[in-house]
Amino acid sequence: MAAATATATTWQGLPAIALQLPGGDSALIALQGAQVLSWHAGGQQRLFLSPRAAHDGHTPIRGGIPVCFPQFNQRGPLVKHGFARSMAWSAEAQNVKVLADGALELVLTLQDSEATRAVWPREFEAQLCVQLRPGALAVRLRVHNLGRQALPFTAALHSYLQMPLPVEQMQLQGLDGLQFWDAVADTHPVQQGPLSFGVETDRVYPRPPQALQLQSTTGTPWLEIAQDADWSETVVWNPGPTLCAQLADMEPEGYRQMLCVEAAAIDTPVVLAPGQRWQSAQTLRCL
Repeated sequence: MAAATATATTWQGLPAIALQLPGGDSALIALQGAQVLSWHAGGQQRLFLSPRAAHDGHTPIRGGIPVCFPQFNQRGPLVKHGFARSMAWSAEAQNVKVLADGALELVLTLQDSEATRAVWPREFEAQLCVQLRPGALAVRLRVHNLGRQALPFTAALHSYLQMPLPVEQMQLQGLDGLQFWDAVADTHPVQQGPLSFGVETDRVYPRPPQALQLQSTTGTPWLEIAQDADWSETVVWNPGPTLCAQLADMEPEGYRQMLCVEAAAIDTPVVLAPGQRWQSAQTLRCL
């Protein structure tokens, strides 16, 4: 059987690392933003990447799994979703590990620099650990406070999931009974049954006690989405037709092909004491 491989490559001219398992599963990770751009499993692409995504090396890339850090959205003074998704992280293909169970593990690192301290005067190290297994992808964000003062941050893994059917024919199970913030209507209703799509959706739920299941409206399973407890919220986002048509880096009908289900820590900032570490993962599994 062929061996698992990790290869330095490029995507649209940007440095990237490709992971490949003997059974055919693969992942592509850009060094910009430590962003997982592709996850191919079970013979199908599982992550959405917009054909119009920017690739100039500094504009955020629309799709895959952007890392929002050290600020989520516009909840603070920094650029929307923080600076980490636009910066070059460091990683080497030759340092990818083969774990005991045969999984490939890639670790990408971002440390504070003159550029980050100019907008966020903190000393830190952030790491993104990507583990590729047959039928599963685990993405773990780690943050280490290297400074002498408290390190407050909000963060999210802004996962864009590829839909096997138009999003109107998909539903998300596992949020029933949870009170959420509907950012479109600015209301706080309680979820009743599975969540369906087709119009603009922007919701913040408390982390559900069990993994979510993405499936067709007829019950055909597609993906299981789990997150560690330190991701205290789950964000569900789809721009819908009107907003999608206004996004320069999305095709007008692109909203029908994707759904963001994000592991997030945003309602209450994480605060690390000097020297303290934090980590939390989101795990995607084929169904």
